Amino acid sequence: MAAGVSLSTHYTTGDVIDVRVEKIVPRGFGLGFAENLTVLVPLSTPGDGLRVRIVEIKKRLAFAEIVEIRQAGPKRIAPPCPHFGTCGGCDFQQMSYDAQLEAKAELVRDCLHRIGKIEYEAEISVIPSPHPYGYRSRARWHIERERKAIGYFRRDSHEVIDVLSCPILTPGLQSTLEYIRESMDWDGIWSERADLEAATGDDGRVSMFSPDMATLGAELSFAVNGDNYAFSAQSFFQANKFLIPQLIDAAVGDESGETAFDLYSGVGLFTLPLARRFEKVVAVEENPAAVDFAKKNIENARLNNVRVVGTSVSRFLSENQRKKLDFVLIDPPRSGTEKKTIAAISALKPAQISYVSCEPSMLARDLRILLDAGYTIDKIIALDLFPQTHHVETVVRLNSGQNRER
Repeated sequence: MAAGVSLSTHYTTGDVIDVRVEKIVPRGFGLGFAENLTVLVPLSTPGDGLRVRIVEIKKRLAFAEIVEIRQAGPKRIAPPCPHFGTCGGCDFQQMSYDAQLEAKAELVRDCLHRIGKIEYEAEISVIPSPHPYGYRSRARWHIERERKAIGYFRRDSHEVIDVLSCPILTPGLQSTLEYIRESMDWDGIWSERADLEAATGDDGRVSMFSPDMATLGAELSFAVNGDNYAFSAQSFFQANKFLIPQLIDAAVGDESGETAFDLYSGVGLFTLPLARRFEKVVAVEENPAAVDFAKKNIENARLNNVRVVGTSVSRFLSENQRKKLDFVLIDPPRSGTEKKTIAAISALKPAQISYVSCEPSMLARDLRILLDAGYTIDKIIALDLFPQTHHVETVVRLNSGQNRER
C-alpha cells in the first residue's frame, strides 16, 4: 500500500484510501467501502478502482475526492467539457449515456426504498433524451463584475467559473452566452455579483431576466401537441423541450372526468391538456409572471373551463375542501412541497393523483404519506430531462382504489 494510505480503521480528514465503486447513489455519488467505513465519491462510475482523499467524515460515513483512477470502470468515458470536475453543473459526463440511464433508475428506486420505505417491484426505466448534449434551452448564469466572469459556480462553492462554452446548451443558448460576454456593459451591473436567467423559444428568440441589471424580458413561445405556450425567462418552463410531449403523456395520460386540480401549474403546460379531458380544471400557481402567461395560453387555446388561482398551493388547499375530485396533478419545485400539502391533498380524496417530481428524495417522502392514506402506485415513469447530471424527472401515477360517484 502506497505511502500516505491509512493502515488503521481510525480515519481522519485528509486520509488517502483505496475504494472500489459499487454503484451510484442519490446526489450522484459513487458508493464504495473501506474497512468499517462507507465512502461516497463524486464524479465516479460503477466499477472504478480509486484512490481517494477523505474530505469530510461523519462517524462511519465519509465523503471523498478522487486522487487517482487506478482502474477505470467499464462505463467510464472521457468527459467532453474542459470545465467538467471544476464546474458544479454536470456530474455524470464521465459515464456513458446508457450508464447514466441505469444509474438514474436506481437512484429513484433507492430513494423509494431508503426514504419512503417503499418496495416497488416493477421495472423503472428511464426515457432517454433524444439529445444527451445540446438540449438545455434555459440556464442561470452567475456574473462577477470585477473579474468580468460569466458562468456557473465551482463545485461545492460560490466562486464563479468563467465558462466560454457549455456543451449541454442548445446552439441558440450557447450563442446567447457568447453574445452576452462580448456585449456586456459591466458598469451597468448594479451589484458586484448578479444572476442572469436566459431562455430561448421555438423561433430562436432570447428572453433574459435579472434583478441586478437591465434585461430584455422578451416573450417566447413553444409549440407542443398543437398548443402554443407563451413564457419568458422570468417564468418556469421545462429546459429540455425534446421530451415535453412524453412528459405530458406520462403525467396526464388518458385520464378524464369532471374536476381536476393542476397544482404548481406554471404557465399551464399540463393545464391545457387537462382542460381537454376534464369538464373543469383549477390551476394553482404563485408566480405572478407565470399566472399571466397561463391565462394568456388558456385564452389562446380557446378553453373556457379553466380557473387560474394566483396563490400558494398550501393556501389554496387550506381554503378549498371539495367533496368530489377526480384528478390532482402536482408538479412542485425541486425543494419540494410546503409543509402539510400532501396530507391536504390526500384529505381531498381525489380518485387519481399524478405526481411529477424532479427530486426523488422529496418524491419518496411524499409518496409515503399518500400510501399511508390508502393510495396505491399504478406506475412509475422516469424521463431524462437532465442528461449529464444526476437529476431525473419522475412521474408517479396513483389511485385511491375507491369507487367514486361521478
